[in-house]
Amino acid sequence: NIITEATKSGNVYLSGVFMQAEIENRNGRKYRLDEMTSAVADMNQQITEFGGVFGELDHPETITINMDRISHVITEIYMDGNNVMGKAKLLNTPMGSIAKELSLNSGARYGVSSRGAGVVTEGVVSGFNLVTIDLVVTPSAPGAMPVSITEAMEDAKLMTLAESVQHDPSAQKYFKDAITRFVRDTINRGK
Repeated sequence: NIITEATKSGNVYLSGVFMQAEIENRNGRKYRLDEMTSAVADMNQQITEFGGVFGELDHPETITINMDRISHVITEIYMDGNNVMGKAKLLNTPMGSIAKELSLNSGARYGVSSRGAGVVTEGVVSGFNLVTIDLVVTPSAPGAMPVSITEAMEDAKLMTLAESVQHDPSAQKYFKDAITRFVRDTINRGK
């Protein structure tokens, strides 16, 4: 499940489904699409304003983000149907180093889970205020198991898979088909 984009070591990202709307999650909660869309818009504003949103390795007991537990920074988040897709960079912090080790060398995958506040009425969340997305062993959203992507610095230029296929229509079609299959298979494994 690791995509290596160059031969030298570099940044490690998690990319994929971060949250899911309109389905009951493992916590017995359901987030309406309009709530998720609003939460994603708010987080995008924070990403634009601050350059990212920090997250932690595992959920803490409080809603606030603890500087000593930061493992990653969320750099991208957007809606794709009922799925919230995202990208997070694993940091060279103590918790980020643990997350990198688990991602790259354990052979196992972990998930992500939202942390926020809202009102739960008969299992449906309203007034959802998304604080962050944390790294967890078992995510509440069944499809929230992003994959690790390693980027590398080579000749002082960051190369990404997206950049390499940007001007190649046949590669774009192959990439789109492969991603669609991957997301569908990931969601089906979570059911």
